[in-house]
Amino acid sequence: MIDKQTLTRKTEIILEYPQIMENAASHALSEEAAAIIKNSQPVYDDPRLEIKEQVYEIFSLLKNSSNAPRSWLPSIGFLLPKIETEGTVLDLDETLAIGLFIERAEELRQWIIKGFEERRITQTPKADHRIARMEANKDVTQNKLSAPSYSDLFGALDDSSSDNCAVISHEIFNIIDREGNIRDLPVLRDIKRRISSLEKELKNTVARYITDDEYKRMLQSPLPSQRDGRAVLAVKANFRGRVRGIVHEVSSSGQTVYIEPLDVVDKNNELLIEKRNLDAEIQKILRELTEKISNRAEDLKILHVTTISLECLRARAKYSLVTKGHFAVNENKAPEEKNGNSLQLIQARHPMLKKAVPINISMNNDIRTLIITGPNTGGKTVALKTLGLLAMMNQSGLALPVEEGSVLPVFDGIYADIGDEQSIDQSLSTFSAHITKIGAITSAAGEHSLVLLDELGSGTDPQEGGAIAMAVIDHLIEKKSRMIITTHHGILKNYGYTRQGVENASAEFDAQTLSPTYKIINGLPGESRALDIAAANGLNSEIVANARKYIDDDKTDVSKMIKELEQKHKNLRDLEKKSEIEQSKLREEIRKIDLKELQLRQKEAELKRESVGKLFSFLGESRKTLENLVRELKEGDVNREKTLKVKEFLNELARNAENESESLAEEEKNLKRLRDRKNNSCGINSNGTDSDGTGSDDAQIFAPNMEVTAGKSKQRGVIIRADKKNAKTNETSWLVKIGSLKISFPESELTPAKPDAPSQKVFSSWAAEYGSSEKPVFELKLIGMRLEEAKETLRRQIESAVLSGLKNFSVIHGTGSGILQKGIHDYLKHDPAIADYYFARPELGGFGRTEVVLR
Repeated sequence: MIDKQTLTRKTEIILEYPQIMENAASHALSEEAAAIIKNSQPVYDDPRLEIKEQVYEIFSLLKNSSNAPRSWLPSIGFLLPKIETEGTVLDLDETLAIGLFIERAEELRQWIIKGFEERRITQTPKADHRIARMEANKDVTQNKLSAPSYSDLFGALDDSSSDNCAVISHEIFNIIDREGNIRDLPVLRDIKRRISSLEKELKNTVARYITDDEYKRMLQSPLPSQRDGRAVLAVKANFRGRVRGIVHEVSSSGQTVYIEPLDVVDKNNELLIEKRNLDAEIQKILRELTEKISNRAEDLKILHVTTISLECLRARAKYSLVTKGHFAVNENKAPEEKNGNSLQLIQARHPMLKKAVPINISMNNDIRTLIITGPNTGGKTVALKTLGLLAMMNQSGLALPVEEGSVLPVFDGIYADIGDEQSIDQSLSTFSAHITKIGAITSAAGEHSLVLLDELGSGTDPQEGGAIAMAVIDHLIEKKSRMIITTHHGILKNYGYTRQGVENASAEFDAQTLSPTYKIINGLPGESRALDIAAANGLNSEIVANARKYIDDDKTDVSKMIKELEQKHKNLRDLEKKSEIEQSKLREEIRKIDLKELQLRQKEAELKRESVGKLFSFLGESRKTLENLVRELKEGDVNREKTLKVKEFLNELARNAENESESLAEEEKNLKRLRDRKNNSCGINSNGTDSDGTGSDDAQIFAPNMEVTAGKSKQRGVIIRADKKNAKTNETSWLVKIGSLKISFPESELTPAKPDAPSQKVFSSWAAEYGSSEKPVFELKLIGMRLEEAKETLRRQIESAVLSGLKNFSVIHGTGSGILQKGIHDYLKHDPAIADYYFARPELGGFGRTEVVLR
């Protein structure tokens, strides 16, 4: 029986996971980090997938930063146990590597801290217990690193170990330069000066032999030579007795003797002694420097683990950015929950295929098993491999080649049996090899496992193979595993219709061109099309015809049923499209009827407005008349009773006028509500766009006496009447009164004017806008608004939130071109009421949603 670890490794190789991690590792700036990434496996024991959260944090910084570190990190892991060994002295190259590592680790650290500060993210590190856990999770002597947890990793950025290591780096580069050479230290300066003087004297002594005419003829070469680091002369063999000195070597031909003259011996000895003194002094300096590094060994270990872990995350984030993928939403629900899709890949592409056709794979939460049938060339196996590989990439913290909105659960194991595994060594046939592996999978798989089985039950008698396949599926269903299975067994197609939690699917095939479309269609089984494919690939037509005769009636009936189901599926899609067209026409008719009703109500309101105007005019004239009457009465015979009657008359007249005015105001409010309701029922939002945000030619309703903003300057005016159409564009124009001017504008330059805001407190204006009584909202939607309109809406939300004590709310602005997103963030940045704001997590909206925290 195959053990679980071996089974997992085999699945990774089948799904080409190691190649993906090779690609991710190529973006690392450290050999140590690259090696860790190459040897890493998907995370199976963390339902939250903290590694994915960490990668996404770095991904966000990379996406919004152009100054990410690019310097190579030297490998120092093998030096960490060495510096703790007593008597060890690091050489110049090793010391330089440690110094450069500390400096470049600090660059990476500062870049991340700066990015977090810009996004106003703060975390408080807990150093002592964190270091203990990190020490327990690593084995430095074998260069095996275990990534710290989310809080540990990013909390360690502010740890004092970084400052302590910075002291080491400063000490190192006080002694050596960044090319690895010892600096001109005072303690070495005198020795180097003496060496330089001795070398000069030695050169002059040797030069006397070379330039002297008597010795010139004795020398084989006019150039000085060196043997064992000592200056010698190349003397002709027949003159060897003429030059007194020490013989160091004789050439192979015997023609040349290398002699160190006696007067050069002393100079060479003195030079050798000074060089030994210099080496000893340098060794002493390096020993003291190594001791200082050793004193900070624990800090250096922590820095090394943290930096390599960060670099592993940065490399994965860089890979995700370069491949332009999207992070899948994690969804882990119990099998009995039935909310939404727990597995949905949208336009998924296999990352190792250059011309991969995007596919959609969807499994509702109540569907745990998907049985895919169809022709051999339909792409069933590619679909299995794509799903399995993307699930592994997701659990390695990588972005996926899918469209936004894709959802994946977090699996505790991913197991696949794909392709032939015949083994001569173990005397296993193809069927036996498959069964051996399937047996291991059924033992290892659990409730949160993903099982991918290609051509289940093949390689043996179809009847027995089908029975084995159904029994395997039954067993895995009992274990609540999630499965995707491909097969050609007709009995499994029937099984998919009769078993709860199982759904049939097919790899679509174009019967006209006899070529696959690589689309997965849920709910319908597919035909194998073996005879059609055989005929298309050159099999003799008589053989194909004879083969058709051998197909029994039951097989024919099943094939006929599948074709009928496919036709019904197509008819249903056609009916849905036809129904959408009819509904669109019906909405248009309703809109026209409502428009006529609205115009009649507007006309009625206009007439009432004229009546009220006349009434106020009459009231003014009556008041003057009555005031004159009172004055006349005062001049004549007048008493208190007559005066009270006159005042009562005036008050009654004023009350009647006010009642008419209030009735008119109420009617205008009813008209506005009716207009908004009719607009919304036709798919038109208050900002003049369709409910899908795309805008519509019929989105605005214009009529006489309607207040609008006109032209590019958005001047406020009132429509008088419709004007002539433009002969070229066939666009309606309207005559608009602006002040004392009457100007004709095309309909495209008109926008319904917003009513003047009433003089009320913030709560009232908010209630008028959102239909809420003196309460802010928890989720403010600004998509579709112009920037200034969105800012004003956000301002009112902040005021209401402050007054009502609401401390947190969300702003949904979408991504789009980024203008609305940037404008909202600029406003939040300068508002004194805002304590913090940041993008939401990927599964809650990512860059299309901002979380706001008030002071």
